[in-house]
Amino acid sequence: MPDTGAPWNIPYVESTDLVSDWPTDSLALANAIEAGLDAAGNAGIGSNVVSTTKDNVFSTASSGYQDVTGLAVTITPTSATSKIYVVAYVTISASQANTCQIVVDRGGSPITEGSGGTSPGAGAIRINTADDIGVVVSAFLDSPATTSAVTYQVQAQRGSGGTLYINQSGGNANIRDVSTLTAIEVAA
Repeated sequence: MPDTGAPWNIPYVESTDLVSDWPTDSLALANAIEAGLDAAGNAGIGSNVVSTTKDNVFSTASSGYQDVTGLAVTITPTSATSKIYVVAYVTISASQANTCQIVVDRGGSPITEGSGGTSPGAGAIRINTADDIGVVVSAFLDSPATTSAVTYQVQAQRGSGGTLYINQSGGNANIRDVSTLTAIEVAA
């Protein structure tokens, strides 16, 4: 291959000369990318997103998983083959040392629950004192296989005794935060 003589020594290859063909090649590539994304519905990237932010306090002294009011979203997939990427970001605390857990539920069944064992939480945190407040993040790629509306609900539970708090420190009501739940359709 002959040398172009450019200081960076780019080799010249006939019919693939990027320098002389640059405007045409770039436009053709941009048009092909745009056509491909349009044909794939922007490849399912963020075209169908629902999210909610909970900024008030939820608390429960009940054992077992409880629906966290205000942390539910409903999404309607555009295709039965689509997947739904679900991300829960939950600030959590307890009135005493405790293990606090969350799961994301779809239609009455936890989709992020681990199998087996005695600690089934998809996300868990150990609260050592009532003044602790932590963040539990749970992310899951769900396959609901439907084009009907699907509701995702965050549920939380404490390990034993005391009260579980969402968005507030168990020992100081002035320490507050927010929690979010987001569902994003991803084309399969």
